Amino acid sequence: MSIADIETAAERIAGGVVRTPTVPSPGLSAALGAPVLLKLEHLQRAGSFKPRGVLAKLASLTDAERAAGVVAVSGGNHGLAVAEVAGAAGVDAVVVMPRTAPARSVAAARAAGADVRLTTDIAAAFAQAGELQRAGRTLVHPFDDPVIVAAQGTVGLELARDAVALGEPPTDVLVSIGGGALISGVATAVHALLPGTRVWGVETVGAEAMSAALAAGGPTPVTISSAITTLSAPSASQLTYDHVRALVHEVLVVDDAEACRGTLTLAEHAGIWAEPAAGCLVPAARRIVERHPDARLALVVCGANADVADVVRAAAQP
Repeated sequence: MSIADIETAAERIAGGVVRTPTVPSPGLSAALGAPVLLKLEHLQRAGSFKPRGVLAKLASLTDAERAAGVVAVSGGNHGLAVAEVAGAAGVDAVVVMPRTAPARSVAAARAAGADVRLTTDIAAAFAQAGELQRAGRTLVHPFDDPVIVAAQGTVGLELARDAVALGEPPTDVLVSIGGGALISGVATAVHALLPGTRVWGVETVGAEAMSAALAAGGPTPVTISSAITTLSAPSASQLTYDHVRALVHEVLVVDDAEACRGTLTLAEHAGIWAEPAAGCLVPAARRIVERHPDARLALVVCGANADVADVVRAAAQP
């Protein structure tokens, strides 16, 4: 992946997505003891960064592929994005999700016109999506696709350009990891435009697909136990593993309760509501500041699709 690929993707999706802002957060800066920029991707269409990749992918399809309909597998946000983007484009969509996916995401995907099918877990969802692909539908993979990765990289393109314009280039950029498309694209953009900046990945305990891949020397299946379904990929892909291995400084792991408490910290100190897939960046940021006291942080707030009651209840766990 190159910065040129990401710039091409930016042209392809221009006008179809929200150009989300990058803003300083005085409150979170005070809480963490370091300057903080927030890339507010939770303000994106469908409440997460996912429409970027989906728009680019649908734009790349042939007429025959579009006519065959698409299928997606998702823990929540990707499926919702596919439902909304495909519905607006008049493309028939099937979205396969585990039963643990957030109820609001399932309901919203159905409201957007997708045929949502629920399975026992994320591995079963991937299996069913594969069957539908073999039956003729076009797969819109959440992360194992260079078109998707390049489009998700536009988040990093905007973040880097905004940080320079603000005069506050970060030393450290934090991105959560599910299957790894977002961090692969963001890391590519950041390394091209902000050389010397460290990019950190963050996972939750029980959803450690990338950590497991790095330890094994390549993608390997993992058992999912994290309740944060939007980070729960059953494995990384070779595509995303290669990017993370080459471009990401380190992948940190926090537990579910820490991630949910991070969501509450974002609400209390930054005035934004984010899902735990973004909240996990807060405890990781504290670790980075402990290691690098002079750090200047940028956090990619990847989405906002979480129920308040669920997060508060999970944050109270020991």
